[in-house]
Amino acid sequence: MSGQAEATPNEPLRRVMRGRDPGERHRASTPLELLFDLTFVVAVSQAASGLHHALAEDHPGSGLAAYAAVFFAIWWAWMNFSWFASAYDTDDVPYRLLTLLQMAGVLVLASGVTAVFEDGDFTVVVIGYVVMRAAMVAQWLRAAKEYPEGRGSALRYAAGISVVQLCWIARLWASGAWAWPTFLVLVAAELAVPAWAEYRGRATSWHPGHIAERYSLFTIIVLGEVILGSLAAVRSAVDDRGVSAPVLLIAIGGLLLVFALWWIYFTGNEARLTTLRTALVWGYGHYVVFAALAAIGAGLEVALDGAEHHGHFSTRGAGLAVAVPVVIVLLTLGALHRATRTGAVGHALLVAVGALVVLALGFGAPTVGIGGAVLGMGLAVSATLAANLFTVRHRAGGR
Repeated sequence: MSGQAEATPNEPLRRVMRGRDPGERHRASTPLELLFDLTFVVAVSQAASGLHHALAEDHPGSGLAAYAAVFFAIWWAWMNFSWFASAYDTDDVPYRLLTLLQMAGVLVLASGVTAVFEDGDFTVVVIGYVVMRAAMVAQWLRAAKEYPEGRGSALRYAAGISVVQLCWIARLWASGAWAWPTFLVLVAAELAVPAWAEYRGRATSWHPGHIAERYSLFTIIVLGEVILGSLAAVRSAVDDRGVSAPVLLIAIGGLLLVFALWWIYFTGNEARLTTLRTALVWGYGHYVVFAALAAIGAGLEVALDGAEHHGHFSTRGAGLAVAVPVVIVLLTLGALHRATRTGAVGHALLVAVGALVVLALGFGAPTVGIGGAVLGMGLAVSATLAANLFTVRHRAGGR
């Protein structure tokens, strides 16, 4: 089907929902999608803040588990909407109202994040999550009704999502021993729904370029949250004791990390999502990318706390709070770039060396100081980027 233009005041308030052309030219994110992303900033911020406090209180195990769980809910709801919108965005009144309902749901979810970290209570998070997913079911049912060619896949999406949401609600009554096993089972069920829905029949007509742009924009949002959280922590440290060498080194190192990781992500060709398998690897792999990027912000705040002798953790723990998520981002982006043949940062040996240096600096924080460790990490990631750029350019020149 041909692409649908955005609504204007002279067009009808409701239009038939049809699959958009996956080859549509100049397909870009809409203002509604950008507003949708901004509501998720609140949820990401709450998740990162909860992780920071858990690490600062020396509760890394429970904090990381809560963070992974909350971030999955945030990412999965965002991802499902983004892929649906890429295929079926009509930008009419019913579509906008259901999207606004999803935005309200993510704000409800964000309000329940603190309870998850402090008490392990998922009630409010599940309520917000189910609101978002119920709105998504309504969108899929509308697509099934109005677009016969994609009815089979749309109905399977609606059915699969509905069943899993009922299970999430039932899980609220699971006892303590069953809480995390049932969570993992339901995560697997959520991840299986798209593969099952797309397995037979007409594939959903998502737009590869549009999807790549949506992920890029969310990456920028998460990096922006890292900068904002780090700035607030630096300002608090300066207000308490003035500018100190460790704080200054952490601030510089943190900026180097953000700038270098941004450069790594946005270097090379656009991701080539030519098959469903590649698209699923790219889409699912970004859970790790997004969660680790946001965790870097929490780690930098922990490092700043350590520089000011706040919190109940060791210097090595503060160093690893930054190093581990940085290593995860490096390795995951390297793998995704190779999988999608973008040619950005895909030299396995260079990425591995950079990751090992960053990890060594995390372990060596008691020796070099937390400020020196973070600055060294920023320089190591920058050097990894430079080495990969040189390698890619050299190969291109050779050809």
